Amino acid sequence: MSKKVFGPALGAMLLALSFLAEAQQPRVPRVGYIFATTSSEAPDLLKAVREGLRELGYVEGRTIALEVRWAEGRYERLPALVAELVHVRVDVLVVATTPGALAAKSATSTIPVVMVAVGDPVGSGLVASLARPGGNLTGLSLLNPELHGKRLELLKQVLPRVSRVGALTNPGNPIHAVFWKETEAAAQALALQLQPIEVRGPEDFAGAFAAAASGHDGAIIAFDDPLTLGYSTQIVALAAKHRLPAIYGFREFPEVGGLMSYGANRRDLYRRTYHGLRRQDPQRHQACGPTGRAAHEVRVGDQSESRQADRPDDSAVGSVSGG
Repeated sequence: MSKKVFGPALGAMLLALSFLAEAQQPRVPRVGYIFATTSSEAPDLLKAVREGLRELGYVEGRTIALEVRWAEGRYERLPALVAELVHVRVDVLVVATTPGALAAKSATSTIPVVMVAVGDPVGSGLVASLARPGGNLTGLSLLNPELHGKRLELLKQVLPRVSRVGALTNPGNPIHAVFWKETEAAAQALALQLQPIEVRGPEDFAGAFAAAASGHDGAIIAFDDPLTLGYSTQIVALAAKHRLPAIYGFREFPEVGGLMSYGANRRDLYRRTYHGLRRQDPQRHQACGPTGRAAHEVRVGDQSESRQADRPDDSAVGSVSGG
């Protein structure tokens, strides 16, 4: 064989071997994960996600790859973020909150979608039922519309003389219409006047709290929302400034000085996200298994008691800031 032939032949052989080696390497599945809140205010949620991965034996970068996106509390960004991950053909799409899940459902019927922290998946039209979600969606639900009535009861117990309560709500979140209906019914039963306080972005916070104070609201109930959660420190500071006692859905608020919260253990919820991935059929690209519920935990100050198995229908967490 002449040198002129040997050189190209060797190059072709090496190229073929490189393609063969690449073909023999196991493909690392990619999971797209869209958080609705801000990266600066909720790093613990991403940490919880990675803890859940490790618990299931995944090694990020070796046996699974994450494509993480943040909506920064802006629901209008969710469709574009979903479209971006659908375009790069992730193997599974994990979306947080009801608006995120609705965007994912509209964008794809083939990529398996795992929902996390959705308020009412059946009432929102995301799934047919919790036991048999159908289609390509499964995941974990907060099941928290009815919890808003309980939050009003707790607020009334702490503030027996309160007669008017402002509800901090985001019109851009479709689940808030359900929250309002449940809260309004509870307010009537407790002889409370309920006043909506609408916010669509962080630029609305100061004016909303000022309006609540001038409108003689005696307290605030904050509807669960990535927008307010992403700016929990600012929300708590404004409530303190205007001397408005407030109850929240997440314990992140009492942790930064808020009065009290009653709701789901979100960190545990996000940690358990990838348990939904094991129910996916990668060949059929169809979501398998029931839509799960959030863990139940009762927490007051520094004391906590988990009850994940006793009462699966009760997804509440109670916490009160100390000091």
